Amino acid sequence: MTLDSATYSLGAISADSHISETEDCFRDIDPAFEDKRPRAIFDEERGAILEISDLDIKVPMGLICTAGRAPERFSDPVDWAELHPAGHDPKARLAIQDEEGISAEVLYPSLGMVLCNHPDINYKKACFDAYNRWLGAFCDTDSNRLIGIPILSMRSPAEAITELASAHAMGFRGVMLPGHPELEDYDHPCYDEFWRLCVDLGMPVSFHILTTKDGIMERVRGSRLVQQIVTVRGLQNIIMMMILGGVFDRHPALQVVCVESDAGWVPHFKFRMDHAYERHRFHMQSQALQEMPSTYFDSNIYVTFQDDYSVKQVKGGLNLDRVMWATDFPHSDGTYPESRQVMASVTEGMTTKEQAALLCNNAAQLYGIEML
Repeated sequence: MTLDSATYSLGAISADSHISETEDCFRDIDPAFEDKRPRAIFDEERGAILEISDLDIKVPMGLICTAGRAPERFSDPVDWAELHPAGHDPKARLAIQDEEGISAEVLYPSLGMVLCNHPDINYKKACFDAYNRWLGAFCDTDSNRLIGIPILSMRSPAEAITELASAHAMGFRGVMLPGHPELEDYDHPCYDEFWRLCVDLGMPVSFHILTTKDGIMERVRGSRLVQQIVTVRGLQNIIMMMILGGVFDRHPALQVVCVESDAGWVPHFKFRMDHAYERHRFHMQSQALQEMPSTYFDSNIYVTFQDDYSVKQVKGGLNLDRVMWATDFPHSDGTYPESRQVMASVTEGMTTKEQAALLCNNAAQLYGIEML
């Protein structure tokens, strides 16, 4: 099947793509942390590395930025010069968009996801602030095609409000939060003013896989591959917490994006929440909600996916206005260089309207992207 030409004649939008950070992304760090900022090194066995010296963390950027390499070569040591330049060069990135038929990308970090679990909140904030400033300059190259999502530190609810307002003033159209805030969890009323400002400023909130301890650090049974498969659990736990904790009762217009978690699981997930709420909320003394949990999912939660073929199989159980396709470039789960083929495959059998919603319109509406 080929896509109807009207579906993406203006180009698709990737709702989840990535920056592949270099040392330059953190050069503007608070001087108090200059001696600890991430450094670029080369390791003979692991290739290009971003090193966080105080934790002895060495992130293999070649394993993260795999665009253009076959899966059996992902772990080969790659020099910095061999990494795809579109991971950090905006002009190279726009060229890749043209090659793949992509009109715009929503951009998340790579190393930044690892930093979300760093134990030093002050160091995290310094890194995030430096990265956000770098990201703003990157996106200024073409602000309608490069949609950067900055990371907030969530050191405190009051500071989060300041950070959110600053991100909005810098021209960003949404924010990413770490999987775990420093103080109370995200369903606590202490964040209500923050959520209200997100709504008032029109800033959707994103949670990305691999930013929670239960999505990256949990022990698994059996094959090491299981670790890769269960990464969506961390985000599912956040969504359940926010829905069952009444966040969307209090903030019905708040929009949350569940990033790189696929979408085929959503219908059964909604059923499990509704079942638990109907049968067990009384003896487990769970708070009453104004609507069923599934209603909040359909109204307030977006999900992104790349090549999840189950989406077309379960589309009747999805609110297709809250599902967004993505390339995940330049990561190992990405669709490059076959994005056009993947778009056709994952939307096979859908109507032209459904294809357009998933591949373009939902993201354009959420982020205010003008289709030129």
